[in-house]
Amino acid sequence: MKYNTIIIGGGLAGLTAGATLSKFGKKVLLLEQHHKPGGCATTFKRGDLIIEVGLHEMSGLAENSKLINLLKMLNVDKNVQFQQVPEFYAVLSDKKDFVFPHGFEAATKALIDRYPEDEKGIKRFIKLIAGVRKEGVSLPRTPLKRKLIYPLMPLLYPNLVEASRHTVGSWLDKYITNENAKLDLVAHIGYWGDDPYTLSMFYYSMPFSGFIENGGHFIKGGSQQLSDHLAAYIEKQGGSVLLGQKAEKIVTENGRVTGVTFHDSFNESLEPVTISCDNIVANCAVPLVPAMLDEPHASSLKQKIGLQTNSCSLLCLYLGFKTNLEIFGVKYYSNYIQGDDVKTLKDVHLNQLGDWSKRSFIFVDYGRIDAQLAPPEKSVGAICGVDYLKNWEGLSKDEYKAKKEEVAQILLQRLEKQFPGIRESIEYYEVATPKTIQRFTSNPDGSVYGFTQSKEQSGMKRLRNNFLIPNLYFASAWTFPGGGFEGTIMAGFLAALQMNRDKIWSECDDTKYDDHRIVSLLERKKIDNQTLALSFEKPTGFQHKKGQYSILNLLNPKVTELDLPYRWLPVDSSAKEDTLRFHVELDDSSFSKSCELIDIGDQAMIFGPMS
Repeated sequence: MKYNTIIIGGGLAGLTAGATLSKFGKKVLLLEQHHKPGGCATTFKRGDLIIEVGLHEMSGLAENSKLINLLKMLNVDKNVQFQQVPEFYAVLSDKKDFVFPHGFEAATKALIDRYPEDEKGIKRFIKLIAGVRKEGVSLPRTPLKRKLIYPLMPLLYPNLVEASRHTVGSWLDKYITNENAKLDLVAHIGYWGDDPYTLSMFYYSMPFSGFIENGGHFIKGGSQQLSDHLAAYIEKQGGSVLLGQKAEKIVTENGRVTGVTFHDSFNESLEPVTISCDNIVANCAVPLVPAMLDEPHASSLKQKIGLQTNSCSLLCLYLGFKTNLEIFGVKYYSNYIQGDDVKTLKDVHLNQLGDWSKRSFIFVDYGRIDAQLAPPEKSVGAICGVDYLKNWEGLSKDEYKAKKEEVAQILLQRLEKQFPGIRESIEYYEVATPKTIQRFTSNPDGSVYGFTQSKEQSGMKRLRNNFLIPNLYFASAWTFPGGGFEGTIMAGFLAALQMNRDKIWSECDDTKYDDHRIVSLLERKKIDNQTLALSFEKPTGFQHKKGQYSILNLLNPKVTELDLPYRWLPVDSSAKEDTLRFHVELDDSSFSKSCELIDIGDQAMIFGPMS
């Protein structure tokens, strides 16, 4: 069995690369360690709420943009709905809120009306970031062309050259005089980094101008909709997406990659599997790849990335509310609440290192749009702030749990102070720390943006998609162009384009990996009014003990409204039985309705067993 390309990791870059290569007619195998695709572009369910993991706003959805054309090519426009948010963001204060609108003209006017003394600098700012985006998307893709135009860069790409020479902090200090104006412009810095004096002005300008140009967008139903579509697209084009499978070794021979060895993430009793390929896309974090490689490649990669620094991480407090939040005075979709100790631009990074009682954060109210995350009478929100893994290391299980609760209560108290009465409406809250991000994505330090987007690690200086082994490619937040939904999608697309130009392919037949975890329903039996028993074929190698559980994932659920197609369920059958039986609670959820409607012979994916 052989595939043209094996993709290690199912984040947006890996999914996009796989879908694009599938579109080009290549046979693709994608391996993802989690039981669902998407990386940070995922959702999970709590009660009757869908909780969005990573997406607050997505940039780049301008008419006829490269991103829009790519999404159309992959049929995303026919299967995924995007909802524009009302405004870019709002900076809340005791005096008068500053609302950052969409559109370059509207944004310029809003900034000048608030800071007339900085009119000249504001106009220069808008001109620069708009120019950076226009020039950035037109840069030549091939190394040779980029090398040829290098001497002409100041003439052909003046805005790129200016921005590449500055950090955000150094540029704003040079051209903007009012400290509050600077702070308003970096209110959402946590979407890209943690320090305006290390964050590249070039990188900041690209997504920032993209948000202004055509507004930020949210994916209706959550970002899992996009991830699931791309995974399904790969399958429909003849490829394979193996969830719950973790790559452990990149096989090399004579200076080229020849295959990948992987194992089941949820069933340790199964033997590893090796599949051969023409080339590989590493969508996982670049610092994880040396451990998968033989020498001398492992040492070469370690040396290549040895001086690179990792980005910050994030802390998210996910919230579910019993009501619409407008009654508590929530007016905007994305609300920036600045820490009390932030008076100048130089205070921003120090604040990110401080106590949560003073730390700046963003509160997103998904109820301001048709997000389709909650029933009509309820709403979902999230508090998001910069954080670091070091703040959560060295804690026992109980200490970790207690610290999460302490931080949650501090943030909830501050949210209540900003919007009196809102706390009584909270029916659910849950904290995700950098440790959570590291656990589910394997990103070292929980670094959601890969390597820090500093002047030294962004733009033309960022690692490209192919720099180590001729047929090993990299595509993730850790490589060019960088993190965020737009950045990682384009990283995957650019890698696929490069691979298509390199033409490292051979003929492959239609034989696909036979996933024995996909089983058919044998029996459906109602136990009582509250319980349904489902009996499935037992997957090959499934050896469970009493008290263990599995993930039951329905492959073609008949009802999907406000739900996800899986549940973590105890295994009800004994180890000696030839079938696998689960009891499903009939709770009126879409999942339980799908279980009631499932037909004999319908298929499900079984992950496990787990303790």
